Amino acid sequence: MIRWKASVPETVFTLPNSKQKIQLCWNDSSEELIINVNYAYIYGLGERYDGVNQNGRVLTILVEEKFCNQGNQSYCPAPFFFTDTGFSVCAFTGSKLQFDFTEDNIIKIKVPRDCEFAFNFGLPAKLIADYMALSGQAVLPPAWVFGPWISANHWNTQAVTEKQVELLHKYKFPASVLVLEAWSDEATFYIFNGAKYQVKTDGAAFVSSDFDYSTSAYWPAPKAMIDKLHAAGLHLLLWQVPVYKLQGDDEVRNLQNDLDRLDAVKRRLCVQNADGSPYEIPEGHWFSGSLIPDFTNPETCKAWFGKRQYLLDMGVDGFKADGGEFICGDDVCFYDGSTGDKSRNYYPQQYTQAYTKFLGDKRVLFSRAGFMGQHTTPCHWAGDQQSTNAELQHVLAAGLSAGMSGIIYWGFDIAGFAGPLPTLDLYRRATMFASFTPIMQWHSEPDGGQFKEIMPGAKGNNERSPWNMAAVYNAPGFVTEMRFWHWLRMNLQPYILDTAAKCAKANQPMMRMLVYDWPHDERVYDIEDEYLFGEALLVAPLLEENQVIRHVYLPAGEWYALFTGEHYSGEQTILTTPQMKFPVFVRGGYGVLLNASSFSELGQPIVDSHKMLLLLAGNSGKQTFSVDRTVLNCNWEANSVQLENSTDMPVEIYRLNEQGGR
Repeated sequence: MIRWKASVPETVFTLPNSKQKIQLCWNDSSEELIINVNYAYIYGLGERYDGVNQNGRVLTILVEEKFCNQGNQSYCPAPFFFTDTGFSVCAFTGSKLQFDFTEDNIIKIKVPRDCEFAFNFGLPAKLIADYMALSGQAVLPPAWVFGPWISANHWNTQAVTEKQVELLHKYKFPASVLVLEAWSDEATFYIFNGAKYQVKTDGAAFVSSDFDYSTSAYWPAPKAMIDKLHAAGLHLLLWQVPVYKLQGDDEVRNLQNDLDRLDAVKRRLCVQNADGSPYEIPEGHWFSGSLIPDFTNPETCKAWFGKRQYLLDMGVDGFKADGGEFICGDDVCFYDGSTGDKSRNYYPQQYTQAYTKFLGDKRVLFSRAGFMGQHTTPCHWAGDQQSTNAELQHVLAAGLSAGMSGIIYWGFDIAGFAGPLPTLDLYRRATMFASFTPIMQWHSEPDGGQFKEIMPGAKGNNERSPWNMAAVYNAPGFVTEMRFWHWLRMNLQPYILDTAAKCAKANQPMMRMLVYDWPHDERVYDIEDEYLFGEALLVAPLLEENQVIRHVYLPAGEWYALFTGEHYSGEQTILTTPQMKFPVFVRGGYGVLLNASSFSELGQPIVDSHKMLLLLAGNSGKQTFSVDRTVLNCNWEANSVQLENSTDMPVEIYRLNEQGGR
């Protein structure tokens, strides 16, 4: 890796192995870096909804909030890209950047004068890992993060929330996380709606005993509710947004919020304008007129999280960190001396870093916005999408580009959360896809639509739960169909947990384009509708309405359809069959460790959780799995399997080879 500052007029590098020369020319008057390098594909640049390869485009690197159909905008950009020829660029700045990839073999980058760069050379796995290492080692979230998540904005009372436990039990669905968005007073965003208390001045913290919930029509006993959720195996995340809110004229005045705003101004806990006045989110943006906390100020963090500590003491397991795309000008000032022109993109990462530090390693953050270093503040979701097939393709591009930018633990709202309800077929295919992503979650916007004037939602119950979808479409069998995929997700837990830990240790994405593992196969460079989920599973989502089969390119190696065991040699394109359920292939020479007693029980409620199933693909292989306290070392040849098990947990072996599974 070579460090370089944008003040040197001209520099020439030679790419290792290929001997290709790369010329850098800095234009001081236009503040533009021109790079002459051979390339045909551009990967990285953060979460990108309009495609993974950005060649032929002019791209602005700017953290932006966009409700649905994000196009070339991004909540979670990155100042990093690499080419198919093995050259990568990272710009060390939080400034608004522009990358121009419209000229053949020329890249133009508009950056501030004296911006420092890191240039690197190598294969995709090395380039991504080295980029991630610039911000530190990846953080592994708790194991419970990898089960199914459930969420709906209209869960706004304790009774409705506890009803979800009953519905999960009624329909025999597993879940490990429940997210509440509409839980707070909608002003402070740290006090349960309906709670009575004495207001506190000067930023003083609250404790649990400060609140009286006995007369609340919303949350009469939140601690008891949290205990009930935990007893059901559910972990609770509460919604957050980084604002000292400016309430509207139509809202009931919240005195505590007013006092918090006064304290933030008095003690300069919020981001400032250049003249020393508090910065306000501009008109036309979400939460306009609100102040935003300055997380570079230790006193801000002390006051902000002091007011939220009691929630953790009650048993809250984490936060859903929405927003953060609130720095809209260059002249704002932060406590650490930085200004908006040099650090506007850093704000969401400062926000998520502060929350991650506060939560510790036993809880989790689920955030939308971010910047360089996202792998140190897991987890992330793809933001707001409509329930359309086009948006399903957008989130697939977002997930793959996020992975190529070093974001490991990522997910999306199954079949979108906005607008009219998805069709059953879209929901079906999105659920299948989500089963093979790092985070699996269904979620829905408020009934009627979050922005109903421009995008009305479904009439009546807008919830995207499988049972509500079945009820709306009068399709009771749909619940059984969706139950299969949720339980398959639980079957996959050992494989997912092992993969998640390996990826954190090695700074690798869990979802990766095929070019990541087959960088010398030019046929995979532009494949943006398939990916590897970990090392062993190739996934090819169904992206079109009523699609049950599709063409799939299989790279070099031997491959086995997960659900049928059919064998295929690599370096060919095949047409899948309806019997495959969903196009997932196991890579020869690799294994998949499952929480199941037998292959026939996949997708069914797990009865015996003290037995595992090990799928071994191909005639030979060697692999180690580590899950919780169990370590399995496995070597297999044509007619033999050697297994070393660190515990007495029984393991059933299932072979996938040219003769089929046995």
